[in-house]
Amino acid sequence: MTTATSPINGIDTDAIKSLVREIKQDHGKGVADFRVATQWKHAMNSETRVTSWSLGGRSLKHLFTIDIDEPRELCGGDQSANPQEYLLAAMNACMLNTFVAVCSLQGVQLESLVFESRGQLDLRGFLGIDTKVKPGYEEIHYTIRVKGDGTPEQYRKAHEAMIATSPNYFNMANGIPLRADLVIED
Repeated sequence: MTTATSPINGIDTDAIKSLVREIKQDHGKGVADFRVATQWKHAMNSETRVTSWSLGGRSLKHLFTIDIDEPRELCGGDQSANPQEYLLAAMNACMLNTFVAVCSLQGVQLESLVFESRGQLDLRGFLGIDTKVKPGYEEIHYTIRVKGDGTPEQYRKAHEAMIATSPNYFNMANGIPLRADLVIED
């Protein structure tokens, strides 16, 4: 285990600690608002644009494009990852980032870290063939493969902290109410 405070694993732990202090003093500075817009392109292909996000009421530019498609077997063009793969990737990346941050704050130097996840869908639900079949996952299983100078106990603590604080772990493990507006344009 390393004794340096910052950076560890490429993470500026002093910046994390400073952000925590700042948000403790003013809770409003910790409100993050994310938004994306997804537009249909053709067949099962879409393009999602990220233009900005906000933190503590400050709008921040964040310019990215995410192409999404389905495999040919699901009537897509197989031009990019599908929505389920992006969903699992987003979950993995968020959990991984949280795990890395916790390890770094513990002073654990990582050599490698891989999150693997798997979910299985029954297309009878998605296609409306059988209303008794859920259109989504029954469960998602993930495996963490970690190597570094940490102890098993430090890795267990990092995993427990990740479960307690990762936004996408929370989002996937708990039902989130979805509200909708349907706008019919002329």
